[in-house]
Amino acid sequence: MFTAGHQVDLLQGTQEFFPALVQAMDRSVHEIRLETYIFSVEASGAQVAQALERAARRGVKVFVVMDGAGTDGLSPEWVSRFSAAGVAWHIFSPLGRTGFLIPNRWRRLHRKLCVVDGQVAFCGGINVLDDFYDPNHGVLAAPRFDFAVRVTGPLVESAHAATLQFWWRLQATRIGRQGDLAAAWQVLHLANQSDPDAVPAADDSHVAGALAQTRAGLILRDNVRHRTHIERAYRQAIGEAQHDIIISNAYFLPGRKIRRGLVHAAQRGVRVRLLLQGRYEYFMQYHAARMVYGKLLAAGVEITEYQVSFLHAKVAVIDGHWATVGSSNLDPLSLLLAREANVVVDDVAFAQNLQARLEHAMAVAGTRVDPADYAARPFVQRMLDRVAYVIMRGLLFVSGKRY
Repeated sequence: MFTAGHQVDLLQGTQEFFPALVQAMDRSVHEIRLETYIFSVEASGAQVAQALERAARRGVKVFVVMDGAGTDGLSPEWVSRFSAAGVAWHIFSPLGRTGFLIPNRWRRLHRKLCVVDGQVAFCGGINVLDDFYDPNHGVLAAPRFDFAVRVTGPLVESAHAATLQFWWRLQATRIGRQGDLAAAWQVLHLANQSDPDAVPAADDSHVAGALAQTRAGLILRDNVRHRTHIERAYRQAIGEAQHDIIISNAYFLPGRKIRRGLVHAAQRGVRVRLLLQGRYEYFMQYHAARMVYGKLLAAGVEITEYQVSFLHAKVAVIDGHWATVGSSNLDPLSLLLAREANVVVDDVAFAQNLQARLEHAMAVAGTRVDPADYAARPFVQRMLDRVAYVIMRGLLFVSGKRY
């Protein structure tokens, strides 16, 4: 999982993420590959779109993939601007008239990956979406709570290969639907070959000293070769925890194995803390998550709900040295259906930086869930929780997934 030779910088929110991303794009020479669930040009999101446009106009090859559920389309203005600049963009699996009625449409592109010149990668939970704006709730009073990382080092090659292969597979699918199966097969073959126009492999000789020794790795989840990799990484880290586990998740509904791992960790004396979504965003995620609180609280797990704005983070710190930042929630959609990407880091300084930010959020922006209050929550609340949980289980049954 881990290789040495990385520099990993933690970025909190779009106020840290967008400037770093735009700077890398403005310095690009060869290629930019960006994947995101939501691509919104509202407010500061326009900075990213403009950086992509500038890069393409000076001859950089720019490829953008956005998810069809998170992004229903680009405005006519930006379709025209991207076309004029030469930005190649694709909307993955548009919902169309049937929406989510077809189970195959539940498999979304949820990862947030960007690779610039094969030299630097960005990965995390942050969409191209301003932190003070929400598509469903409008302007927010406080910024969304989320993280990403900027990485140089060996894992950049893996990130580049993942984005490259996905792009070619999308093109093969598009051509195949037009009826040219032979051409589609040729394009699909490219997805498994080195790109003749690929940028040079990452050269991180400029990263010196302790920074170059940071151990990190990229973990992907898809529906073919990497179905359980992210879940297994969590389960292993939880199972090996000695004294402290902190997990922050926007949509928290882990399967039995992870829940059992957290309970066992708490029972053997590990301090287990969860920072979870406290504000109502979606019926299913909000209520179904609360069905699993009971056994966790009974085992001594500490649960804090983030209140000042929407929590969107998908991060964890274990024993002060193992950390992960990525796009994967601990819920069925992420662990069973979506394409996800997480960076895992084994580094004390990085882990402690992330832990400090999580503990600060717990202290100033969260409300601790009292086990007695949870047990005494109103009947209507308990029924809504159960209904959401049953619906979620039913949808998983329909999709043919076991969780």
